[in-house]
Amino acid sequence: MLNPSTRRIIILFACLLIIVLAMPIQGMEEQTPGKDNTSRNEGTGTAEDPYVVPKTESGIKVDAVLDEKVWEEALVLGLDYEVRPGENVTPPVRTEVLLTYDDKNLYAAFRCYDPDPSAIRAHLRDRDTLGGDDWVALIFDTFNDNRRSLDFIVTCLGVQFDQIEAQSGEDPGWDAIWDSAGKITDWGYAVEISIPFSALRFQRKDGPQIWGFDAVRRYPRSHPYHIGLFPRDRSNNCYLCQALKIKGFDGVSPGRNIEINPTVTGNRTDERPDFPQGDLENRDQEAEVGLTARWGMTADLTLSLTANPDFSQVEADAYQLDINEPFALFYPERRPFFTESADFFSALESVVYSRTMRDPSWGLKLTGKVGANTIGAYMVRDDITNLIFPGSQGSDSTSLMIPNTSSVLRYKRDLGRNYTVGLMATDREGNEYFNRVYGFDLDFRVTRTNQFQLLVLGSSTRYPDETADSFNQKHGTFNDWLVSFEYDHYTRTWGWWADYEEAGPDFRADLGFYPMVGYRNVEGGLLYTWNAKPGLWWSMMRVGSEFNYFEEQDGTLLARRASLWFNFTGAMQSSLYMEGVTMREAYNGREFDITSFTMSGAFYLNEDLLTSLLILLGNRIDYANTRLGNRTRINPWLSYNLGKHIRLSIDHTLERMTVADARLYTANISQISAVYQFNIRTFFRAILQYVDYDYNPSNYTFPIDSEYKEFFTQFLFSYKINARTVLFLGYSDNYFGGPDFGLKQANRTFFIKLGYAWEL
Repeated sequence: MLNPSTRRIIILFACLLIIVLAMPIQGMEEQTPGKDNTSRNEGTGTAEDPYVVPKTESGIKVDAVLDEKVWEEALVLGLDYEVRPGENVTPPVRTEVLLTYDDKNLYAAFRCYDPDPSAIRAHLRDRDTLGGDDWVALIFDTFNDNRRSLDFIVTCLGVQFDQIEAQSGEDPGWDAIWDSAGKITDWGYAVEISIPFSALRFQRKDGPQIWGFDAVRRYPRSHPYHIGLFPRDRSNNCYLCQALKIKGFDGVSPGRNIEINPTVTGNRTDERPDFPQGDLENRDQEAEVGLTARWGMTADLTLSLTANPDFSQVEADAYQLDINEPFALFYPERRPFFTESADFFSALESVVYSRTMRDPSWGLKLTGKVGANTIGAYMVRDDITNLIFPGSQGSDSTSLMIPNTSSVLRYKRDLGRNYTVGLMATDREGNEYFNRVYGFDLDFRVTRTNQFQLLVLGSSTRYPDETADSFNQKHGTFNDWLVSFEYDHYTRTWGWWADYEEAGPDFRADLGFYPMVGYRNVEGGLLYTWNAKPGLWWSMMRVGSEFNYFEEQDGTLLARRASLWFNFTGAMQSSLYMEGVTMREAYNGREFDITSFTMSGAFYLNEDLLTSLLILLGNRIDYANTRLGNRTRINPWLSYNLGKHIRLSIDHTLERMTVADARLYTANISQISAVYQFNIRTFFRAILQYVDYDYNPSNYTFPIDSEYKEFFTQFLFSYKINARTVLFLGYSDNYFGGPDFGLKQANRTFFIKLGYAWEL
């Protein structure tokens, strides 16, 4: 039986769906129907006179050989503007994009001319991995509302990358099924693309459609040149408002738009039950069949259902330094069910953080946009309940072995071209536990250079009594609220911003990421930008300053921080950032004066070798002992392409902290990743992570072990026909060590996954 709160979410969700489906079939604005698309390069690309994309009666073979007759009749546009680092200047190379379509597919091609084809940066990579290679991109604002684009990117060797880009951020987890090919020639390279209309989301209207459009070429040489179709006004913070307009696609349909993805997964885990003693024993062995189905109910709305899914990540998290960190660390989401359409659920703050859902058994999701209305909703049954207990000076966490039902509902309404209002509700319920969050937000683009955002949330929470006792939380039901405000002003040279945020001590958002509550924060900043003229060794320089004031809700100081920073980008695709900080921070009843310096930089030594370095120096509180110390952190990183097939990366973090002229700890974290890419569909990857924490027990005020070590390995074979027709074969294990024993294997796992995308 569903609990009352879950039933309320379902009822509200159903009502919103009925309202959206009942709305008139029309675009955001009236559009004048055009005549048949029979002439080449008809139109001028403006809103009043869009370029016409001609329709073809024949398809193409996607092989990057542009010899079909359809390309002779296609719309052909030149990418005539270098938009970065130059500001709307003549580009260093010539590029053409070609567009046409038939009843089922949108076709595109690029001719990318190059005076020295041997300098083209081309490496075989996995899908959604661009690296520093040459690539081209199609940018479609299919709803013509200047708010959201579908981006299709292809490297010169045909590697695909797709994402949804919105005002609230990017959604690289969106994976469409489409075809592409790239080929290097004696005059440059060619790219050919076929995108089924079933893979797109577009307006639900009769007659021709008008879309916003841009095409981009990345030409990475001494500078990472970006070349586009139209001049960009850097004092206009709405990129899509400046895009060209294209017209066509009369009568196109996504068809039945049904996709069924059966999966078969198997794994075996062995571990030492009496670690570090004893032998490895089989602790878990299972094989499961799962199913995920997607139905494009309309061109705008997609319904997804998954039963017994494989929610695992095949990409290991980068290990983060967790010594002397009072708050929970943030890890990015990579599981496809949650990353797909994640931008629908975004807001000014992290109201939805799906990594809190650890072991889901089923899920249901609806996302889409109809006219001015955007809707996103999902419900997930999770077998484990992860909790973060936030505070003003630190957070705690636990995992409860109780199942819960997690529900998220998001609705946004566009008001004209520049204003959006939204509603949001989340609900998570388990045995003797619930957390509900509800609220609204505003996103107003006041002018081309000014944007105002507001988020107001309320929460209601109840923990099991045993959990409340163990983590010093309130008993019974308790409520609180959060408000967040941000105003931004940016031009091509000047920028300033002002933020305010306040969260009550009893505010909880267990489906979001809020490790800190019980505070008020006022923030402001100012920056100035120098844009270089063509031909200089540098391309952009900025200097800025920022001020923050944190206090508890009773007015007690938490932190007062001021910073001055500088950064630039230049030759060898280099970047440099430097920041000096002075602050007064309060912790555990004491106040400390802190100064610190940060420097980070990166550059290409050549086309295959990218290196970066981060250095942190200065004071830091020893939170475990409530003392002031000195911290030094050095983080070098290197990535090297050995030919077209092999890629190596090395990442190391060294941190040392001293207190009272004596060492407190030394931490070393290393990660090595090696990939052999057989072709654009197949790779073998090895990841090695090593952690070594060396403590000085004599400088702690409580007992602590002198050493902690951890070693993690993962080996993965991957074969992908497309984003969801995949084969994974893998192995991983963990070793741990301490002051009484060296590294010893604690567990190992073998796993296999086979998935197939069946389109109807």
